[in-house]
Amino acid sequence: MRLSTLILVVFLSGTLVANVFAVAPGKTVEYTAGGPGKVVFDGKVHADKGAKCTDCHTKIWPMKKGGPMKMADMNAKKACGTCHNGEKAFSTSKQDDCAKCHKK
Repeated sequence: MRLSTLILVVFLSGTLVANVFAVAPGKTVEYTAGGPGKVVFDGKVHADKGAKCTDCHTKIWPMKKGGPMKMADMNAKKACGTCHNGEKAFSTSKQDDCAKCHKK
């Protein structure tokens, strides 16, 4: 194998492995939410319920980091409220369900 071919194979292998492990298993994303407490999104919890990444990305959420989320939007069945509407998943507007997302 020529050196240039070997370098290309090593580079592509590293690139593909990096893409596969870009989001580690069990990774969470934390959002600060002020008074009600932070929200920790756990992709595994959603995957265990049958959700796929593409169910939300790019249909509901863009693939870039966005601005702050607002409960008013969620309660209007936007953002997380698209699914967390009390029918498909627990409701964002039901006070008894707040602690399912917001952690003190």
